[in-house]
Amino acid sequence: MAQLFDIGIFGGDLRQVYMAMSFLSKGYRVTTYNLAETISHTNHSPAHTLSELFENCTILIGPIPMSRDQATISSVNAPNDLTIAHVAYLLKEQHSLIGGNIPIPIKELCETRHIPYFDLMRNEKITILNAIATAEGTIMEAIANSSRNLHGSNCLILGYGRCAKVLADKLKGLDAMVTIAARSEDALAYAYAAGHKIVSIANMKCILPSYSFIFNTIPSLILDKDYLELVDRNATIIDIASAPGGIDFEYAKQLHITAKLCLGLPGKVSPKSSADILVTEIIKFMKERSD
Repeated sequence: MAQLFDIGIFGGDLRQVYMAMSFLSKGYRVTTYNLAETISHTNHSPAHTLSELFENCTILIGPIPMSRDQATISSVNAPNDLTIAHVAYLLKEQHSLIGGNIPIPIKELCETRHIPYFDLMRNEKITILNAIATAEGTIMEAIANSSRNLHGSNCLILGYGRCAKVLADKLKGLDAMVTIAARSEDALAYAYAAGHKIVSIANMKCILPSYSFIFNTIPSLILDKDYLELVDRNATIIDIASAPGGIDFEYAKQLHITAKLCLGLPGKVSPKSSADILVTEIIKFMKERSD
């Protein structure tokens, strides 16, 4: 029987729902607040306020990311008390805080008050495995938003970080023709070693018209008006970089180019698999804290 930690889960998407069910199946006591779906289990109790959750639980698990605007907690129809400021007010020394991309002010507060915290998106294993769901979701979005097959299509990926590497390999497995555009010479060398075509972002204007699919993974404006003017009007652009992404979406709309910002894909396309990864690492963290 698992040690009955008092786990509190708040906000988020379906990943938090599946995390709660996973913890419950392992024998943990779980309290939840403002989850995306209702949970029914003998070891589960819903909290009516965030304050009630923090009073009853020591292990506190927030969403990924913890906040998108650095003010409110990422959630579905978030109530007024689900804010970064309120979390900061409620955190006490007996707590341990877990979440993704925890805002810097919250981390600094935890360090000042000696409150243990675990930023899930600073865990290399999680980010690598998370890239699988992101890549699959990106491909799903590309297929759903285009009238063309990926097979045999020219695909351009902007950036070559964790998600881009997995995405490139999966597109290659679908017989797409993949080109990597990046600023870093090292990134381009790794992409070339992986069997992909490469181009420096500074030199990609001349080849932009030849791509049917463009995938952006760089969290800064790359495809501005000048670049978008060169893109095939029938192309599909999928942006998976952090908001606001790397595309001038308003100008793309004016040009009638399909361009979509796709955030939180793991929570939308594979929440259970993503939750299983997170629960495994969180249990490790909890056991390390209790030893």
